[in-house]
Amino acid sequence: MFSCRSFLLLLLNVCSLTAPSLALPFEQRGFWDFAMDGDVGDLTTVMMRDEEGSAVEELPPDVSLCPFGCHCQLNVVQCSDLSLIVVPKEIPRDTKLLDLQNNRITELKENDFKGLTNLYALSLVNNKISKVHPRTFVPLLHLKKLYFSRNLLTVVPKNLPPSLVELRIHDNRIKKVAEGTFSGLGSMNCIEMGGNPIQNSGFEPGAFKGLKLNYLRISESKLTGIPKDLPDSLHELHLDNNQIQAIELEDLSRYKHLYRLGLGFNHIRMIEKGSLSYVPNLRELHLENNRLTRVPMGLPDMKYLQVVYLHSNNISRVEVNDFCPLGFGMKRSFYNGISLYGNPVNYWEVQPATFRCVGDRLAIQFGNYKK
Repeated sequence: MFSCRSFLLLLLNVCSLTAPSLALPFEQRGFWDFAMDGDVGDLTTVMMRDEEGSAVEELPPDVSLCPFGCHCQLNVVQCSDLSLIVVPKEIPRDTKLLDLQNNRITELKENDFKGLTNLYALSLVNNKISKVHPRTFVPLLHLKKLYFSRNLLTVVPKNLPPSLVELRIHDNRIKKVAEGTFSGLGSMNCIEMGGNPIQNSGFEPGAFKGLKLNYLRISESKLTGIPKDLPDSLHELHLDNNQIQAIELEDLSRYKHLYRLGLGFNHIRMIEKGSLSYVPNLRELHLENNRLTRVPMGLPDMKYLQVVYLHSNNISRVEVNDFCPLGFGMKRSFYNGISLYGNPVNYWEVQPATFRCVGDRLAIQFGNYKK
């Protein structure tokens, strides 16, 4: 069973994305890997301050108020890995963090969370939930984080709490996001919904209406193109591991605030000229493991671009002006990462001036090409 400390560490990894991320190529990670991104010291104290602005004193344990088999301490109730088939009764009303992951719960009923008005974070990961009553979440007036991944949901649950900031609902069976699904969720900052068998046609017009997201991931799905009508506030958009075949001229026209764009492991053969001009603030671009035959046009005009992943494509030639602008001083940020390995390009044929706007030569990655 995971410790209380591990659970709190997980919940501290909020998707606040006001600054560009300069990480390694993204890989879909396990649920608990979200907890491995930082050292936060006294986790319990920090967690409580995140919600109320002040630490909560540890209360003497009251076994009678703790569901059988669960562990209750410091407003945290851990009921994971107990083979539960329903949400347990007698959950203390002052609970802030409720961990129900790794059980066999199949349904959430209307009164499962009745009285838990102080609940801040709820983990239902890795159950067998396929049915959620429309009023299940009504009592959760202060819920900020909802982890619903690895269940059997076919739709996003209705009437999510307006206070919600972070929703992780990846690895379910969702095929459709209806209009108004996220209505009233103006505080939402982060949605992770990868690993669902959803196609472009599954997103109805207005599905994301009203959202001011910073972070959205729809990876490992069945998308054949960049979805239309996503929130124009996005700073990070991850569409890795889909079936996207091209980036057309206006596909990115809504997303002028993007810092990081993940399109790796798709089937992209063509990026239309001018399409990247709509994302002038982009810092990091992932196009690895696609079917590109040349470096995308428009990279020299991207003043802030610092990381470009182009490895494992079909690029056979790199021109001297593919990455850097002609004029001196036109690029505001030098590159600190360009990956070109796994392409049929002879690195000795690439002119050194091609990388004149790279901060460190070690940031350029060539490698052997194997057919």
